[in-house]
Amino acid sequence: MLNKQSALIADDHPLFRAALNQVLSEQLGLNVQQANDFKQTQAYLNMHPDTDLLCLDLNMPDSDGLGGITSIRAEFPNTLIIVVSADENQSTISKCIALGASAFIPKSVGLESISEAVRAVLDGEQWLPPDYQISGDFEQENRELRLLETLTPHQLKVLNMIAGGLLNKQIAYELNISESTVKQHASAVLKKLGVNNRTQAGIMYKQMMSIDA
Repeated sequence: MLNKQSALIADDHPLFRAALNQVLSEQLGLNVQQANDFKQTQAYLNMHPDTDLLCLDLNMPDSDGLGGITSIRAEFPNTLIIVVSADENQSTISKCIALGASAFIPKSVGLESISEAVRAVLDGEQWLPPDYQISGDFEQENRELRLLETLTPHQLKVLNMIAGGLLNKQIAYELNISESTVKQHASAVLKKLGVNNRTQAGIMYKQMMSIDA
């Protein structure tokens, strides 16, 4: 007997988690678990790195918005990501897809559309809202965001902390590595992003991760 495909619903709204669970578990027959913040999400994926599908709310507590997609893609590249969000801004959708999400489901859609989106993703396809239009800046944003895929998980963590204003000593403490290792990661980050210093790297990362109002 084949194992069921597995899914994790990461959302801090119980009613929406229940709606997603109805689709994933009852309609599509997936083995579903739930998390209500980003820390729980990471902890679950660390224990179950073979999870097939993640339904990720961008605005969960401690989720770091688009940064959550980036870190999960880096650490769990085989887990498909479906972003679920009340934010239907076209630029936000474009950035999510450029960062590697397989679908973007607005929370305003019905269960039928959710089911359609999940089926498409599990079949190896991409799903976007019917009214989505590629923004004029998509290609440029896509090129910039794809640079993040060249970073290792540790380099990405270092970049995130640089953007947060942490010094090498603080980053070393947080990641439990030596300062020299931090410097090596930082140097690699600057080279891959094509910038000259930490300040430029931090600004570039913040711009990449920004969600337009």
